[in-house]
Order: sequence, then C-alpha cells, then structure tokens
Amino acid sequence: MSATHELFIITGASRGMGEAIALQLLAPEHQLIGISRGRSEALQREADTRGLALEQWQADLAEPLAAAERLAAWLAQQDLSRFRRATLINNAGVVSTPGPVDGVPLAELSMALRVGLESCLLLSSAFLNGTAELGSKRRILNISSGLGRRAMAGSAPYCAAKAGMDNLSRAMALDEAAKPAGQGAAIVSLAPGIIDTEMQLQLRSADPAKFPNRQVFADFKSGGQLMSPAEAAGKVLRFLASAGFGNTVLADVRES
Repeated sequence: MSATHELFIITGASRGMGEAIALQLLAPEHQLIGISRGRSEALQREADTRGLALEQWQADLAEPLAAAERLAAWLAQQDLSRFRRATLINNAGVVSTPGPVDGVPLAELSMALRVGLESCLLLSSAFLNGTAELGSKRRILNISSGLGRRAMAGSAPYCAAKAGMDNLSRAMALDEAAKPAGQGAAIVSLAPGIIDTEMQLQLRSADPAKFPNRQVFADFKSGGQLMSPAEAAGKVLRFLASAGFGNTVLADVRES
C-alpha cells in the first residue's frame, strides 16, 4: 500500500447505519476495520467479491477495555506511513428498555453507558496515541444524537451517553488544538438525523405508560420522516469529507 491509502475504524459496523457507512467506505484505497459484537455477512461478501481490505473484529463494547487494548496493539504493529489519513468513527450505541431508570435492569443501564460512552473514550485514546505520528492527518467522528443536547423522558441512559460524548468531544478537541501546529487531530460529535433502524423500532414499540414520547417516534415512521441507513450514511460521509471538518465540534448533519 502507498501513502495514498486511508485507514477507517468504525464501531457498530455490523448493522444499521454503521454497516451502511462501512459498505460505502469499501474502496481499493481504503483499509477498513469494523468493531462490533456481531458480524456483517453482507459487508464481508462485498469486500471478498471486490478483493478489498476489510477486518471485522467481533467484540462486545459493553466490555470496551479489551477492544481498545486490541486496537492499541494493532496500531503499534503498523507502518503508518502507508496511510495518508486515519479516521475513527465511534458509531456504536444502544437504547436500554424505554422508561424511567428505576424500572430498567441495572445491567442494561451499565451496558448503555459502556457501549455509548466508555467505548468512545477508550477507543479514542487508543487511536490518538497509536496514530500520533500522523499528526493532523487524523479525524475522530463521534455519532451523537439530538438527545444528547436535549433531555427526553424515558431515555435517560441514552441521553446521558450522548451528552457525555458531546462534551468528551469538546474537551478532546481542546486538547488537540493545544498541540503544536500540524499535530492535532480533528474531532467532531455529529447528530446524524432520524434514521430507520432497530433503535427506532424499539422506541415506537415501547410502553406509552413508561415512554410518553412513543407516539412521536411512531409518527416519524408513519409520516415518512425516517432516512434509510444508506441515505444517512451518505450524508455522514459527505460531512466527514468536507473541508471544514473539525471547525465546529458539535454539529448536526441537518444543518450542514
């Protein structure tokens, strides 16, 4: 591989928008690593058919330390001079059972924060440390949500994870900006819009007594307001490729 190649690492790449992003990133000049609990056969089939570089690491991001340590070890073994740019996309997230936190199993609450926030922190740290020699040729794109910027009843764990992701992104961006010229990575926390995924199905199927906004999500579906994962992925990747990526840390794809 020459220095014209790019490295992409994406979490939650086995389904939904993460899988759609990964499918659209498959290209001869890209090396792609997906980190997910499951495995995308469609993604593997496409990569194999076209002879493209793909690794699928199966890891439970509810236990994110192991995945971050694996990424750190992998990066330490690479000749990074072959990459003209490296990008980490923290896309993985889960919605616990909709409802007040006192009615949600403790294990679900823990999983929501570990997958949605702790994995983002640990993987970002491993990525930034392991790719330091690439300097400003690095990007971290954290997939956030409007619910990180406004609270909603019955979804406290998800709101907390995304709000944490937003402020984590802001703080990391300040740290990167303080590095010598040409050394800092660009970091963005991006709300991707409303997407037709299993998460949306879970929300519009929730018990309205515990999740008072259930009808709002049902109306998104019946009103045709949901983007397909492929459409959303295209918008996210256009944002990622924009010349001003990183100028605004907290962003919304609908405002770009």
